[in-house]
Amino acid sequence: MDKKNEKYFEEIGKLLRFDILTSTTEAGSGHPTSSLSAVELLTTLFFGGFLRYDFNNPKNIYNDRFILSKGHAAPLLYSLYHVLGLIDYNELLTLRKFGSKLQGHPVPDLPLVDVATGSLGHGLSVGVGMALGIKLKVKNSKLNLKPQQTPQVWVLLGDSEMAEGQIWEAMDIAAYYKLNNLTAIIDVNRLGQSTETQEGWDIYRYEKKVRAFGWDAIIVDDGHSLKEINNAFTKASERNLLSQRGPLRQAQGKPYPESEKNLFHPQSSDSQKPKMIIAKTVKGKGVSFLENKNGWHGKVLNKEELKLALKELGKVDLKVRGKIKKPGLKYEICNPQSNPNQKIYKVLERLERFNSHNTQVTDIATREAYGDALVELGEKNPDIVVLDAEVANSTFQNKFQKKFPDRFFEMFIAEENMMGVALGLSKMGYIPFISTFAAFLTQIFDQVRMARYSKGNVKIVGSHAGVSIGQDGPSQMGLEDLSMFRSILQSTIFYPSDATSSEALTKLMVGIPGIVYLRTTRSRTPIIYDESEKFEIGGMKVHRLNKSLNTKKTKEEVLIISAGITLHEALKAQEELYKNKVEATVVDLYCIKPVSKELFKLIRQHRKVIIVEDHYPSGGIGEAVLTLLATNHQPLTTNYTHLCVRKIPVSGTAEELLRYEEIDVKAIMKTALSR
Repeated sequence: MDKKNEKYFEEIGKLLRFDILTSTTEAGSGHPTSSLSAVELLTTLFFGGFLRYDFNNPKNIYNDRFILSKGHAAPLLYSLYHVLGLIDYNELLTLRKFGSKLQGHPVPDLPLVDVATGSLGHGLSVGVGMALGIKLKVKNSKLNLKPQQTPQVWVLLGDSEMAEGQIWEAMDIAAYYKLNNLTAIIDVNRLGQSTETQEGWDIYRYEKKVRAFGWDAIIVDDGHSLKEINNAFTKASERNLLSQRGPLRQAQGKPYPESEKNLFHPQSSDSQKPKMIIAKTVKGKGVSFLENKNGWHGKVLNKEELKLALKELGKVDLKVRGKIKKPGLKYEICNPQSNPNQKIYKVLERLERFNSHNTQVTDIATREAYGDALVELGEKNPDIVVLDAEVANSTFQNKFQKKFPDRFFEMFIAEENMMGVALGLSKMGYIPFISTFAAFLTQIFDQVRMARYSKGNVKIVGSHAGVSIGQDGPSQMGLEDLSMFRSILQSTIFYPSDATSSEALTKLMVGIPGIVYLRTTRSRTPIIYDESEKFEIGGMKVHRLNKSLNTKKTKEEVLIISAGITLHEALKAQEELYKNKVEATVVDLYCIKPVSKELFKLIRQHRKVIIVEDHYPSGGIGEAVLTLLATNHQPLTTNYTHLCVRKIPVSGTAEELLRYEEIDVKAIMKTALSR
């Protein structure tokens, strides 16, 4: 870096510090010290020619991506916007105020922000997903790219969040997939919220850990030296370039230069690794009474302290502006969907749903039908990708894996990272489906919550739900999942009861934006719907026997509301009740969120309502129905009973456990016949 550029960057850094300090004091809250420590790092990244970005098209796939994983350093990001000329100073002073776009932590309503951050430990997983998405687009779209044109993903991490297990899950999978288009930066400022971080300033211990996880590590001893930082980013960028030059030469049939042979060999090359820049910084840098002082995290300067800080900062050029290098590239995209020679064919022979001579049907698990539907979706839509947590043979995602290995990503048993990676892929235009046992999805709740704030488009499937999985015991039984996903704002939840509805609802998920959850069952269940049946958001199916006991009565006796595995118990009970001269209507509430408003009418038409589900009392189908009534000011005037899992489950057969929890046909019968 020459003297002229160094002076220019110093002026930008001064303005950034001025902006950070004044905006947080005006807001009365925020994290100025965490922002100050990373000023030189982001000044160099944004304005040193390393981050390539076109503000005329912020979501362009050819832009580099930046993720502020330490989201509490949002004042620094907003100050960068000011220096870039994207916002004026008056708007900067609306930081954290009601109605302002400049919220306490970044959200995707702003330029450069792809995902919400602030729950520490998530950002690197999202970066992994973005890097995977970029590589997949480059490979499948046949872009006319030169090596230096491949978009890069940059992630700024705080040293405190390096204690999060999800960070190391993300690092492990990034090395596994050789994501050489991913560079992370650790802002090692030593101080966390209330104490020193685990490693303090021992950047060489970080280096050992990073290298042990298969990453290339680049040390910056002084994270405020523009020259050192520039050299580190240059090294990272050169290694990005070298890592992609080799495959290009190979594709063009050109020999490797002797000096580059080792660099490009897939077995020995560090150039195939993701990169971590480890920078030793000072929290509160630039203000002497803040520098390296504990107790200032999340604390702002009062007006007197601000005067002292600005005096120390010295003269600031309020008009200095920086520019980010534009990609300046034109590409030709070969769209696979427009290729007339592309074969779209069916690989699975559809099972015959109904026998034309009798009523016998084939039993199929809804999880298996989900796998079949994924393959059909993959044939028609090249943007469908699938992520697995090492249970693909149980969730039947292995059917997609066999057909589309390039669009299947094994995340191994690391569900939190899997969800973050899926969010990153969705931000690159893909439609990710992730699946594991419903019990293990409870581990990803924070990631799902953040994906919602990030406006992510992720489809989640929980298999082996409920006590009906049988002998595996309570640790494997997802009994909280409906409650979890119902609490996510504007989420959609489906719970199919047979193969037909499972396939139809899986296909329906693709067109629904945002977080969509599908609950599937381990057990095989009879097929009850013909392929001509239609399923929709907010829908339900009403089952009545075509043999009324009393056509003159004005109010039917029993309404049984259920879904999934217990719907079949309800249908058995319907037949048995008929034999006892009790007419029952059964509702398949396959869409649990949103609940069909037509359910009002049915509830009012019946003397007794029984809700039966393989889920704990809180947050499941029962509460979904009661919430529907309450939010629409409809009093529950009928006799209401909620049959659900109320005991801690044990091992046993599915039949034994449904009986034990009193959610089987006998329990429904007993409730329906009681007075």
